[in-house]
Amino acid sequence: MLREKIYPVYDKHYKKSLIFPIIIILLSLVIIGYKYYTTGDFIEKDVSLKGGISAAVYIEKVVNIDELKSFLESKYPNTDVAIRKLADFSTGKQIGVALEVTNIKAEELKLSLQEKLQIELTDENFSVEEVGSSLSQSFYKEILYAIIFAFVLMGIVIFIIFRSPIPSLTVILCAFTDIIATLAIIDLIGIKLSMGGIAAFLMLIGYSVDTDILLTTRVLKRKEGVLFDRMYEAAKPGLTMTITTVVAVLVGYLLATSPVMQQIFLIIFIGGIWDIMNTWITNAGILYWYCKKRGLT
Repeated sequence: MLREKIYPVYDKHYKKSLIFPIIIILLSLVIIGYKYYTTGDFIEKDVSLKGGISAAVYIEKVVNIDELKSFLESKYPNTDVAIRKLADFSTGKQIGVALEVTNIKAEELKLSLQEKLQIELTDENFSVEEVGSSLSQSFYKEILYAIIFAFVLMGIVIFIIFRSPIPSLTVILCAFTDIIATLAIIDLIGIKLSMGGIAAFLMLIGYSVDTDILLTTRVLKRKEGVLFDRMYEAAKPGLTMTITTVVAVLVGYLLATSPVMQQIFLIIFIGGIWDIMNTWITNAGILYWYCKKRGLT
């Protein structure tokens, strides 16, 4: 049986397996720290978090997005420009472009687009929304506070459930590692985080804690079977939950047309992959060591 093959290997090498999560944590902190050192922040923000203009142009002819972006960047050197295609959902045909820019007035952007696209922009084919920088910063700070508050409440609830510091802190450590490892990947890819992306990190906390609590409950609260059997039985539903979530959000990412939804799906996908490691290597390894030390095998 698979269990008989895994048990002697795991029992002999489970401490060594904890080296990999430690390396991941350190590398993630280095990446995030370097990002903060070089840019003054640990993420790249989009217009919704930085402030600026979101606009949409509806036009029948095909627009060369690279040319339009180069035109705006050369005309406004201190501007961040992000442009994506707007397409008909059923046919995939381009029906316009959506832009997110900073440090440009709405009227200046309109005139520049008219110059480049050689069309007159009116309320019929052009929409624009301006987000103030102070308002965006306020939202950003409030969401960061919400994430910190979520961790605090989560820690209190977990400690009440297990009433033991090491298992409780391990669950929190695994959730924290999921967050920082995912954030490090986002920084490496160079994705500009939106409000939706920040919300995805809040959701990721919940997804991360689910399997950790399942494992810890099976190991500490149930007494039937030996320690490894309780862990092995917890892995079946736990891995099923995580893999199902990862596959579902991957499909969502591939099919979504909204950049915000794609970002949400991508963050949960990356976090789900990390959660497999953090739950079934980090949390499982520390729990195994803790229970053997206390004779709970």
